[in-house]
Amino acid sequence: MYYKLYIDSVFFIQFVMNLYLLSITGKILKCTATHRRMISGALLGAGAVCLIILLPVFSLRVRLICGVVPVSMMMIRVVFGIRKPKLLLKSSGAMAAGGFFLGSVVLWLTNQLSWMTKWHYGIWTFAFWGFLGYRLLYLLLGKLQRQKEADVREIRIPIGNRDIHMKALLDTGNHLSEPISGAPVCIISETAAKAFQNCFVPERYHAIPYRSIGRKKGILDAYELPELVIEDTYREIICKRVIIAICNTGISKDSVYQMILHPGLIEN
Repeated sequence: MYYKLYIDSVFFIQFVMNLYLLSITGKILKCTATHRRMISGALLGAGAVCLIILLPVFSLRVRLICGVVPVSMMMIRVVFGIRKPKLLLKSSGAMAAGGFFLGSVVLWLTNQLSWMTKWHYGIWTFAFWGFLGYRLLYLLLGKLQRQKEADVREIRIPIGNRDIHMKALLDTGNHLSEPISGAPVCIISETAAKAFQNCFVPERYHAIPYRSIGRKKGILDAYELPELVIEDTYREIICKRVIIAICNTGISKDSVYQMILHPGLIEN
């Protein structure tokens, strides 16, 4: 009894599987890698498996069992830059766990989508294009996140003889306004607002109605600041009598910004 292996099919299947395994391993280890490293590591691992199959020593099963750990360690070293032997062994174990999970998923999909076996390479072609779609979506979301981070501006709030500096997000979706005058309203976190509580006097108080997801409507406490300076790329925008509402919605403790600017302040 003998098996006929097509080396091009083995290479393609191993390449696609390595792409998924490296992605899963990266999530487990909380490591990141560039797309170039990910593809290079997957190609290197696929080539190594093909080389192991072609070696005329021992049985194929023994070669594969003995070669799986060195190959996985080599891919992890290339993709994630892990060098210490102990960490490489642990990472290889994480990849083995990911491989067990991936193998179970592939077996289930093969049984459920048996019609795919009629295609050349079957389910692996589908898996390859699925991975490309996932990575493209990941790149798109990352680009949108970077664009959002690029809208973070430096602001300066003069209070007496000192200036308070903080970061603010220019949010085009912020449409809060003072109900009577229609003046734009910015949002600041409660923690950041403590820096100039002396300015929060009853004479400058405003009640700002708002609506949000999960709560149909509510009232935000807001106060008027004498001046707020937005440090734009090539200029400083000086805004007088700026209303800021105190609210933690949309501003987490880990955010790089402490205030959400109203786009009307930039336009003016």
